[in-house]
Amino acid sequence: MTRVERTRVAIVGAGPAGLLLSHLLAASGIESIVLDRRSREEIENTIRAGILEQGTVDLLVETGASTRVLTDGNRHDGIELRFAGEGHRIDFPALVGRSVWLYPQHEVLRDLVAARLAAGQDLRLEATVDRVDDAGTTRPRVIGTDAAGRPFEIEADFVVGSDGSRSVVRSAVTGGARGDLFREYPFAWFGILCEAPPSSEELIYSNSPDGFALISQRSATVQRMYFQCDPEADPDALTEEQIWEELRIRVPGTELHEGHIFQRDVLRFRSFVAPELRHGRVALVGDAAHTVPPTGAKGMNLAVADVVLLHTALVALLQDDDERPLDAYQEVALRRIWKAQHFSWWMTTMLHSTPDASEFDHRRQLGELRSVVESEAGRTYLAEAYTGWPLETRLV
Repeated sequence: MTRVERTRVAIVGAGPAGLLLSHLLAASGIESIVLDRRSREEIENTIRAGILEQGTVDLLVETGASTRVLTDGNRHDGIELRFAGEGHRIDFPALVGRSVWLYPQHEVLRDLVAARLAAGQDLRLEATVDRVDDAGTTRPRVIGTDAAGRPFEIEADFVVGSDGSRSVVRSAVTGGARGDLFREYPFAWFGILCEAPPSSEELIYSNSPDGFALISQRSATVQRMYFQCDPEADPDALTEEQIWEELRIRVPGTELHEGHIFQRDVLRFRSFVAPELRHGRVALVGDAAHTVPPTGAKGMNLAVADVVLLHTALVALLQDDDERPLDAYQEVALRRIWKAQHFSWWMTTMLHSTPDASEFDHRRQLGELRSVVESEAGRTYLAEAYTGWPLETRLV
């Protein structure tokens, strides 16, 4: 027999978006069930990057979702753009009065999982969601099997798909239509984690004749670095010395602190926006709705912005029977999504070399970089977008 249960909001996906939404809903007196196919160990220990915008940090702290972001995270007041052998610092506080925090996504997830479990959240892990039915009705249903392989059916007032780029929920919103807006870039990032002290206090984004490199951090003893590569590159094909040589030639003038490389991967570059973000009583947030290249550090922050809007819409719907904010959700969310898509595209194309780039293209790119760093207006735009636009809460 299939178990049939009721809840106000069924959230598919226990990533940052799903867990934060359940946290905000609970604070508003709205119960939810959160489901995810992964175990708690997988959720908390899959290492992911994490640059948090000022607004994201403020929200996590003010809502009690995380305090470690301030104690264990590292505030960064700028980044360095490096090109033509010289570094140029973008000073965020001086330009826009804001900063960002280096706090990896898996740490955010540890905070959110702990906070939700402490509050008694109905969190069902290792549960497989097969589909969502009746999206166009007032009682959409989530169909799947639990961790023991038993079938379940959850009837909700609303269903949220926060289940990542391979979302199962998305088809209930888009109907399987192939109207996705999609771009794939002709390069990828070869990423490493290594045992070493930081090579720089702040992130270095480097444009060079040999391709892009990013010098990032994880902790006082573990560093994350990337260099541009072919999307089909084999992460195991290079020796450690070859990897370090690739990084050195792409960040001239910077002394890299080298150490044992204990993880390596190739990260493809894709941009995507779903044709619809909501259908009836089902909506998408986060990577289920859109993805961006990592250059602009927008991924998790954009998911948080979606959640803030959808939370506002769900409170109005479920407590005041007011559908107007929900009707406006897609239009308002897409404004920020496309601004973030543009910024991520701009940072990506300004810093990377395409396989067919000519000498004209390289010199034009340097002209673009100089236009940014030599102009207060240019530096301000970069700082404003990188640290994050104010989170929108009004839908009507």
